[in-house]
Amino acid sequence: MRYFLRRVVFLVGTLWVAITLNFLIPRLMPGSPVQAMMAKFHGRGQINPHAAQAIRIMLGISSGGFFHQYLQYLNQVSHFNFGVSYTYFPYSVSHMIGQALPWTLGLVGLSTIISFAVGTGLGIVAAWQRGRRADGFLTTVSSFTSTFPYFWFALALIYGLSFILHWFPLSGAYSGSAVPRLNFGFVWDVVRHGILPSVTIVISSIGGWLLSMRNNMINTLNEDYVLLAQAKGLHERWIAWMYVARNALLPNITGFAMAIGFVVGGSLLTEIVFAYPGIGYLLYNAVINEDFPLMQGIFLIIVVCVVLANFVADLAYVLFDPRVRRGTSV
Repeated sequence: MRYFLRRVVFLVGTLWVAITLNFLIPRLMPGSPVQAMMAKFHGRGQINPHAAQAIRIMLGISSGGFFHQYLQYLNQVSHFNFGVSYTYFPYSVSHMIGQALPWTLGLVGLSTIISFAVGTGLGIVAAWQRGRRADGFLTTVSSFTSTFPYFWFALALIYGLSFILHWFPLSGAYSGSAVPRLNFGFVWDVVRHGILPSVTIVISSIGGWLLSMRNNMINTLNEDYVLLAQAKGLHERWIAWMYVARNALLPNITGFAMAIGFVVGGSLLTEIVFAYPGIGYLLYNAVINEDFPLMQGIFLIIVVCVVLANFVADLAYVLFDPRVRRGTSV
């Protein structure tokens, strides 16, 4: 219980610091949202100076003091109100994030889970077959895929499978003529558009999980309890999965939790290359158009998800590792 309370306090403190920094950084930067909005109309004729106050009201910018603005910002964040997007005006930031988030969760989230499961399983095989052909092949291939720039791989897939062979669509999440609805035709269209981005993410990330799990298992194979299990005559497969892999998996839990947290941020370059309408592509457009409210909202969502994922990983350690559980009871 004491361990849980410490983690909760740390979680709350981290979230408060993240929200406060998200409030301070844009206000410490030169310029203002009003100037950024008025700059979009530069060259289209003279703008009445009195329009600045109208734009301030339209964007919901408080004219009160600094502390008053901070309290107002905390109230807005608690209601998931991040203001109005400059790029997609008059749509709100929450509306734009809500539209892009399901695409990112479906693509990047599923790809991350697949790459973790497959990479971890292959890492177990490589470690148990260390020094043999299977280990050499898996280690060599994973070392190559984990260092190869994945946006180059994405471009190669687009050129070969989409542009030359026409097997898959070039970009987007679904065809421009498709009507979003829950039927087999639209679902299949979404799947076809998501295959190449998903393959790019899986292949580029699976090597890291494989090598990490392999190294963890090799270190665990020398532990005394593994030698004791072998001396008892237990089946090798049972020792590999229930003794070695179970303990070697613990360090990967933190990495997987962090990866799941970063899923919300999308796979930036992959979404840009495939023009996939996820959070990463939305963030790219926000940066290009200097859309500070949209950038603030996306950054805050990413930080919150990463912190929550780290909190869940800490709790998972207590459940999976009896040594941590005994340590927390002291």
